[in-house]
Amino acid sequence: MKILTSVLLGMVLVSGCTWVKPTPGGDQVRVASSPAEVAGCKELGKTSVSLLDKVGYFKRDHQKVENELAVLGRNSAAEMGGDTILPVTRVTRGERIFAVYRCRK
Repeated sequence: MKILTSVLLGMVLVSGCTWVKPTPGGDQVRVASSPAEVAGCKELGKTSVSLLDKVGYFKRDHQKVENELAVLGRNSAAEMGGDTILPVTRVTRGERIFAVYRCRK
């Protein structure tokens, strides 16, 4: 019983940690909140990012999952030469699609 309790406690503690870190280019990419913000930008494509939304039987905090997906989207956009992303889909089972734009000249 002590082992099970320790494992469960460890999983709960780990589920609160942030696993995703921005890359040097990803930290320069912004997240737009509406299509109007990217109206004058060039769309470079889309990126689909995903991560685990639960650890064992425990669902991770939705806001943390959403934030980490945005970091992954920003990192991916930087690799594509973009400087702005716009969420295209809602978070579903730890996955989200972003449109990637280049707005700065």
